[in-house]
Amino acid sequence: MTESDLDRLFQLPPEEFTAARNDLVRRGGGDAAALRRLRKPPVAAWAVNQLYWKRRATYTALIDAAADLRRTHKAVLGGRQGDLRAATKAHDAALDTAIKTTMKLLREGGHPASDATRQAIVSTLRALPADAPPGRLEHVLQPGGFEMLSGMTVRGRASPAAPKPPAPKASAASKRSHEEPDGRAEKQRIARQREAAAAAAHARREAEQAARRAEFERARAAREVEKADARVEEARADLDRAREALAKAQAAAAAARRGLKNL
Repeated sequence: MTESDLDRLFQLPPEEFTAARNDLVRRGGGDAAALRRLRKPPVAAWAVNQLYWKRRATYTALIDAAADLRRTHKAVLGGRQGDLRAATKAHDAALDTAIKTTMKLLREGGHPASDATRQAIVSTLRALPADAPPGRLEHVLQPGGFEMLSGMTVRGRASPAAPKPPAPKASAASKRSHEEPDGRAEKQRIARQREAAAAAAHARREAEQAARRAEFERARAAREVEKADARVEEARADLDRAREALAKAQAAAAAARRGLKNL
């Protein structure tokens, strides 16, 4: 078994995957146990795989845009300059193109483009790049959300400068006239910083909650897709068995008719 064999395996229609995988196991020449563990991709993951195999430029554009967006996030959170709006816009554009192309490949492959399947495709494309080799996804993916930025430290503002050495003594009235305005300004500055920090923390909590809700919905949709795929496979297996039984019955009937003619 070679890498090319594996590549061809994941390019096959989903209904041919299991038989082709078992054939590779029988032929040997590789890790049979690892081959047996390969899962047939659900339809959504299969469609994303086909984007890599059949529309490589669109796939690569999405991966490049995702990498640039993550680099920009890291730069901004690290206190460096970065055009997050432009990077997000570029990723959204690449994602939109990838979604449309993948849905077209899905339909060309003869698979229904249900809402659940589309949602699973969107979540998988949004989560790319993945740990699995390109074009060999075995399951749908969920975007990492804020987890992809975990471990980063948000660089805050520099601490206020140390107080300057006291100036030469002046009269009490002169000291009050200088110190009181400076003290009020410092308190106001600190209050503004605290308000800004509280607002940022509130916005981040709301964004994280929204991300968790969205990921929950995507995960639920992905599970529904996998269940639907399993039901489709069971129905196909039942249909194959019915066709086989029909063929046997027809053969038996034909044999019986020939027997009657020979009597």
